[in-house]
Amino acid sequence: MINDIVDRIKSLPSLPRSFGEVNAICSDPDSGIVDLAKVIESDPMLVANLLKIANSPLYNFRREIKSVLQAISLFGMSTTRSLITSISVKKLLSVDMEPYGVTPEEFVHISNMQSALVMKWYKKVDSSKMDELFLASLLQETGKILIADEVVRNDEVYQFKSEIQTAYDISKVEKMYVDLTTAEVTSEIFEHWGFDDKIINMIKFSDNYEAAEELKEYALVLKVLKTAVPINAPLSERSINMAVAILEKEDMNTQLFLDAIKEL
Repeated sequence: MINDIVDRIKSLPSLPRSFGEVNAICSDPDSGIVDLAKVIESDPMLVANLLKIANSPLYNFRREIKSVLQAISLFGMSTTRSLITSISVKKLLSVDMEPYGVTPEEFVHISNMQSALVMKWYKKVDSSKMDELFLASLLQETGKILIADEVVRNDEVYQFKSEIQTAYDISKVEKMYVDLTTAEVTSEIFEHWGFDDKIINMIKFSDNYEAAEELKEYALVLKVLKTAVPINAPLSERSINMAVAILEKEDMNTQLFLDAIKEL
């Protein structure tokens, strides 16, 4: 099964041209939000998804966001780039999340909840780390798409779904059925697409953050996010308590985290 998933990752097509154009503009100090808006507006799917996210209660903007330029102005170029990256990735991969017991829309919402939570949380902890954590939190569940597909191919949807519904640690169920976890699959996907090593390793070590060395804090935060907002019980009392326990173990401020959850 490992070889099957790895082979599928190697055969994934390149990300769409608009993704590269967005990255180029955001990396160019002479470009601005108008240039970024023009690229996004050339892809109706990106426009629709960006405006849908901008008008989500997760971000709690005080007025309806009706234009791409308005959305970029509120999010900023860095956050917009992260959102476009997530949209592009999920658009390219076919999504059937039945093995996890959620719809494709619910799956996307889980990623958006994790990213909104880290934005509200880390702006009060260390805002210098927020951009990278925002992107990684949006992307870290991507591997579930290929894992779900492998479970469907192996005709194990019922058994897998039953295990997932009650699991305290989803990665252990994934390991049992496909020999890989979401973190491992996701990091392989983004290595294939040539993403920054830092983002790749933050995600890769999120199940074992103690081994992440200089990236330990980043990997720890991703672990806390997916513990608090798991696909089978997002922001449930049990999930929040488990996330708080991780923070307490690492002597991190739990109140700022809980305050962010209340905001969310």
